[in-house]
Amino acid sequence: MDIRIDAHQHYWHPARGDYGWMPADDPVLTRPYGPDDLAPALAATGVARTVLVQAAPSLEETAYLLGIADATPSVAAVVGWIDFEDPGQRRTLERLAAHPKFRGVRPMIQDIADDRWMLRDDVQWACAAIAELDLRFDALGFPRHIAPFRELLRRHSGMKTVLDHALKPQIRAHSRGSFAHWADGMAALAAETGAFCKLSGLVTECDGWSVAALKPYVDHLVAVFGPERLMWGSDWPVCRLAASYEDWHAAAETLTADLDAPARAAIFGGTAARFYLA
Repeated sequence: MDIRIDAHQHYWHPARGDYGWMPADDPVLTRPYGPDDLAPALAATGVARTVLVQAAPSLEETAYLLGIADATPSVAAVVGWIDFEDPGQRRTLERLAAHPKFRGVRPMIQDIADDRWMLRDDVQWACAAIAELDLRFDALGFPRHIAPFRELLRRHSGMKTVLDHALKPQIRAHSRGSFAHWADGMAALAAETGAFCKLSGLVTECDGWSVAALKPYVDHLVAVFGPERLMWGSDWPVCRLAASYEDWHAAAETLTADLDAPARAAIFGGTAARFYLA
């Protein structure tokens, strides 16, 4: 029986104080979110397991997430954070890797001013360690990061990588040029590297999203990565800025309805299981 897996969701508590990106007093984001809040949506959509992803650049948050994972059977894996600029954290990464639910790390590259930060000599140790420890690298960025990610992933071909939120195509500013730049870049990443890609985060890149607006982007991802390298994620609770968990899940099902059953099973669980849990 195929198991549905949400490849990208968050739990947080703003009072912890390390979510620097979070806007003050946002009615959707600036409140605690925990397993009890997500449980009804998981039940409604038939999603059995999730991948819990970091939302703060701190080791303290990673410990917080692992504590939640220990107490929450539905959390299958945790993607945490380490300081790539501190080679001394190699030992920290080794310690984290011993946790049965720790699967990888995500530097918050989208928030770093230097678009080529990931290519700096002083952070290459982390990429090498990720590969050596058989961990995963969640690549968080924008279309402007496509070229440096291509260079990084060619340099570290043994590092298992997934592109979060399809590198956030600028759907709200859709134009022939912006779509072509993103589409050509994603095709190159798919062809030249072994990267996987998350079908997530798209509804919040729209101003008033619709299935029709998302379709060319999803069709392109399916075409260049194939279902075997594409995994659905909710990006909950961030998705709540634009859509409920259930509505985004239903939209993703509609957007992939023309695929055969094995392809849909891969996108909605099988790919995430192979990438994070194998």
